[in-house]
Amino acid sequence: MTLLEAIDKRHSRRKYLSTPIQKDIAEKLETYANELSLLCGVRIEWAWNDGAAFAGFRKSYGMFSGVKNYAGLIADKDDVLAVERLGYYGELLNLYAVTLGLGTCWVGGSLDRNACPFELSGNETVICTIVMGYVAEPDSLKERMIRGAVHRKTKSISDMMKPAAVPDWFMAGMTAVLKAPSAVNRQPVMFSYSGGTARAEILKTGDFTLFIDLGIAKAHFELGSGCGKWAFGNSAEFSLF
Repeated sequence: MTLLEAIDKRHSRRKYLSTPIQKDIAEKLETYANELSLLCGVRIEWAWNDGAAFAGFRKSYGMFSGVKNYAGLIADKDDVLAVERLGYYGELLNLYAVTLGLGTCWVGGSLDRNACPFELSGNETVICTIVMGYVAEPDSLKERMIRGAVHRKTKSISDMMKPAAVPDWFMAGMTAVLKAPSAVNRQPVMFSYSGGTARAEILKTGDFTLFIDLGIAKAHFELGSGCGKWAFGNSAEFSLF
């Protein structure tokens, strides 16, 4: 399974089996995360067999069960470029986990950050986590109910792009963007195409978590279009190969 194929396979899972993640799978995840960290300078740490941050109703609001393994994405929240990079490379890691047969979920709010086993320095904080583990198929009734409760109606492509005549690769990228995870399904990124140049931006910048969504959406667009690379930054350009 490729990362592009994983986009169609992936959806957020909140109930995990007690089965430990196989050693070779964990090693592949750590190796890939290390490669991403060296490539872009993002900080990704791991919690294996440690679900303290998600333990109990008070900490997880009853939305998660069986969480034992997750990646912690760490940065200074005032460094919005670092937050965007965590969204972008974190989503590549998320999709890679799906190719390895795991269920996953981005989690930014429903956890106890003080219980995360990561050493922080300066202004660092746990921006988000990506929960991973084995899951039952199909989703449980509780998972389906929670997903319906926390997600608004998904936007259409026209809701997420400024009107313009666009090439096929742009529409292929937008199709993948529609399937990108986004906090409470807000899908805040707006795409545009003018003079042969594509751009992606968030219009409200006061919430640093929006830059996570910006990075995630850019990763999906790249995989869907298959023909270019985004620069980082709000309203940055997409360069064709």
